[in-house]
Amino acid sequence: MTSTASPAVVRPVQPVRTDWKLTPLSALRILRAEVRKGLLSQLAHPMGHIIMLVISTVLYLGMQYVMGQGTLRRELIPQTLVAISGYWFLHYGSLVMVADLVEEKRGGTYAQSQMSPAPPWVFMLGRLVTASLAGLAVAVVATLVPMLVTGVTIPLNAAALVPYALVVVNVLAFTFVLAAVAVSSPMVGALHSLFTSLVILLNGSMMPLALYPDWLAVVARFLPTTLGVEATTKVLFDGKSLGDIWSEGTLPWLLAYTLALVLFGGWLFSRNHRRAVRDGRLGQY
Repeated sequence: MTSTASPAVVRPVQPVRTDWKLTPLSALRILRAEVRKGLLSQLAHPMGHIIMLVISTVLYLGMQYVMGQGTLRRELIPQTLVAISGYWFLHYGSLVMVADLVEEKRGGTYAQSQMSPAPPWVFMLGRLVTASLAGLAVAVVATLVPMLVTGVTIPLNAAALVPYALVVVNVLAFTFVLAAVAVSSPMVGALHSLFTSLVILLNGSMMPLALYPDWLAVVARFLPTTLGVEATTKVLFDGKSLGDIWSEGTLPWLLAYTLALVLFGGWLFSRNHRRAVRDGRLGQY
């Protein structure tokens, strides 16, 4: 009695595609997927965000009571609110991005996310969008709640959108710098704490930059957000035009600082990512 075994079916091996190219459409798809993944991850733990929203409002009002020696100096609140919005956008947005990167690096999942023909900076931009949305939510609440509590308002001036837009780019670029550090070192948390502490002390969140000693104001302008906050408050509260802040040098320095930060962030990420791949440390520290 002989057995009649059916011959094994050999399936043709699908060739690996090597003709993939990054196009605007494919980049948008990757960004959308990365942002969706990031938002789902953040919304899975809402309590941390709620606590941060409470802290952001209480901390600002507490600082103003201390600076006013037990009273709120309402004439200074509008200017400091512009600064505190930039601070919280920077602080929480960069915190979310850095914390996620460090967690994924330690868990070994960061390397898996890089197994794609798409360049790594595309995925980082998706992470940056997610982090900026979290930072934006905290910044808006941290600005609106003190306005409602104190009854003050920030005057509207369309020209102020130009320097404040540069504040946003400034923040995103610095967040990217911290993310680039996180690719190679888990000690980025200490760097984040140091810089954000300096920012809240010196960017005008506690009192307007004009009230600082000249030497301290010069130091403060090297920190993220400070130049942008200074330019924005000059337009909103000093009645200056964009031409005025350009001729006096504030706007040119802001543009140069922001561009330098963008270029430095891009270079640092490329360098650290390339070294991590070379040394086999993309999935670990």
